[in-house]
Amino acid sequence: MANYPFSDSGVGSLFDAIQEQMERVLGNAASPATLRSLPSGRFPPVNIGVSDDAAVVVCFVPGIEPETLKVSMEKGLLTIGGSRKAQALPEGGRCYARERAQGDFTRVIELPGDIDSDNVEARYVDGCLMISIKKKESSKPRLIAVQ
Repeated sequence: MANYPFSDSGVGSLFDAIQEQMERVLGNAASPATLRSLPSGRFPPVNIGVSDDAAVVVCFVPGIEPETLKVSMEKGLLTIGGSRKAQALPEGGRCYARERAQGDFTRVIELPGDIDSDNVEARYVDGCLMISIKKKESSKPRLIAVQ
């Protein structure tokens, strides 16, 4: 291995040294997770769409039991929460890299102001939580007769 200012006993040591340097620069912001295990983006990922009649949120939560998901609406904020269990490692094994988020999560999504928070439906299909929130009747487009 090249002449690095830290241990050259392997790739794992190289990553550990990089993490130590990051912790010195950032403080404990880089801990307790290692650089290799930091998730990218927010969990769970969502797609949000709107139509004349409703706002639809599709939340991608594969491997999570639907009865463990919590969905609530308050003041135009949709909150989705739950927990993803850690996957078991083989006997005597230890984690080398982790890209799959685990543990408790909460995602808060601000929705348009014209939604009817009393008219929400949620269903779980094939790892996707689909939430449909109807719009208020007063905000829907309508034709006005000309006299």
